[in-house]
Amino acid sequence: MSNDLAVRVEDLTKRYGRLVAVDKLSLDVNKGEIFGVLGPNGAGKTTLIEVLEGLRTPDGGAVSVLGFDPRRELEMIKERIGVQLQSSSFFRKLRVVEVLNQFRSYYRERADIDELLEMVALNEKRNSFIMDLSGGQRQRLALALALVNKPDIIFLDEPTAGLDAQVRRQLWHTIEQMKSAGKTVLLTTHYIEEAERLCDRVLILDGGRRVALDSPANLIAHARGRSARVRFATTKPFALEPGASFQVIESSRNGNYAYTAQVGNTGRSIVELVSAIERQQNELVELQISRATLEDVFVELTGKEIRE
Repeated sequence: MSNDLAVRVEDLTKRYGRLVAVDKLSLDVNKGEIFGVLGPNGAGKTTLIEVLEGLRTPDGGAVSVLGFDPRRELEMIKERIGVQLQSSSFFRKLRVVEVLNQFRSYYRERADIDELLEMVALNEKRNSFIMDLSGGQRQRLALALALVNKPDIIFLDEPTAGLDAQVRRQLWHTIEQMKSAGKTVLLTTHYIEEAERLCDRVLILDGGRRVALDSPANLIAHARGRSARVRFATTKPFALEPGASFQVIESSRNGNYAYTAQVGNTGRSIVELVSAIERQQNELVELQISRATLEDVFVELTGKEIRE
């Protein structure tokens, strides 16, 4: 395993009875990157993470985390990884600082509590009881606990699931701080915006299989026929003319006539659109151009919508 790699997975397979949760999956995770695993519920994201953490035993293939095999060398890995599960439970009548001290005592390497509280924005809650924390504050505490041993790799399984937009963005900032500190972050998510915002590279899983793996920008750039979306409105109904280089995929009426079109060559399509509107003696009252998104890529590659 290369010294530049934090994780290597080769032909990993994991079954639950007849269900193949992960199907001959191979991937590498570089040290110091934020690596995202994206997919709908049931895609195999959590199973993959749990195998890497040593919580699940694979049925086939090879796995290496920091050069160690989780099946045979788990004790070597435990000291060097941090884990935030989808959901965490704490003793309700312990204080935040007490929980942090308890978890720190399990490791040889121990992060400074004041620094942890600062990083996850819980300074003001250090002496609060767990039962008095909001859902978002508990999530931030779980993230702090994943960092108590100064890990080289942090595994985050749906770290912002169920949180409101403001708390989610606070946690994004914390994850970006981890990368700035030289940590490797491997996270699962089904939030498209989260993967696009945070990740250096994204693995798209569907049915336990690797559908794509690249940076969000490259995935978007190479998506077939998804270069841009054009929204426009006219004062009268617009008729798509034969031979047009774009296709209207949606229309609605709200005072004016509003349409959405998927275009390949943006410049050519805009010229055609404006010319067609003029020929039809129509009037353009609104025009918006937006680039393709990672969600467009996911739908194109899997034929499925991601549901939050």
